[in-house]
Amino acid sequence: MAVPIEIDITATKSKLDAGEALFFVDCREPDEYAVAKIDGATLIPMSELANRVAEFQPHANKPIIIHCHHGGRSLRVAAWLRQQGYPQAQSMAGGIDQWSQQIDSTIPRY
Repeated sequence: MAVPIEIDITATKSKLDAGEALFFVDCREPDEYAVAKIDGATLIPMSELANRVAEFQPHANKPIIIHCHHGGRSLRVAAWLRQQGYPQAQSMAGGIDQWSQQIDSTIPRY
């Protein structure tokens, strides 16, 4: 069964809390990451993706969840990763902005 290209913030939080083996990626830019970040996420900016795609190889057989500010960039990154052979790549719908509103209000909104 195909993995949906989007996952919601609640499902993402559940997977992280359960300690599931997954690669959690923040595809925003370093200046955004400096303002707000979710613990456990690896920063791989969308602008550097093509040059850093090798960093995904060790995670080829596990879920990859990508987040950005609202979910637009991460959706494009997930689609691109799927074209590169990562069928479990997913975008976290709503991004860090929704995460801040519904999961962890200590994360600044911008």
